[in-house]
Amino acid sequence: MHAIRHGFGAFASVAVLLTGVALAAEVCAAPAPAGGRPAPAAQEPEDFGASCRTDVEGSRVTAHCQNPYPRTDRVRLHVECEQWWDVDTDSAPVDVGPADYARLTGRCWKEVRSAWITHEPADPDPDPAPGSSGP
Repeated sequence: MHAIRHGFGAFASVAVLLTGVALAAEVCAAPAPAGGRPAPAAQEPEDFGASCRTDVEGSRVTAHCQNPYPRTDRVRLHVECEQWWDVDTDSAPVDVGPADYARLTGRCWKEVRSAWITHEPADPDPDPAPGSSGP
């Protein structure tokens, strides 16, 4: 009796696997979109954002950020405290220029629940084509 159950389970697994492979092959072989234009290419990831790490020691938080990219990154440290009566804090924004380093600090009166960094570009997006007119 056990051999029949195990045999059926193996058969069902193989059937599901083969169906998945057939569907994947069909999706890969799908024709290009109509209209003769190729599908838009995926944008490359933007080279932006300082690399940051946070250290929590007791009720104090220190964030160390280093920016390896050519655009200035505006970073902020956010600290959420464990106790409901303890005040959560957000640091003032700090600009981290290309190849620059910044240290941000925050604290709670008691325990720290979590701490994180937010990033935003400090300067506007660079003009994609010099001399081109905007909208």
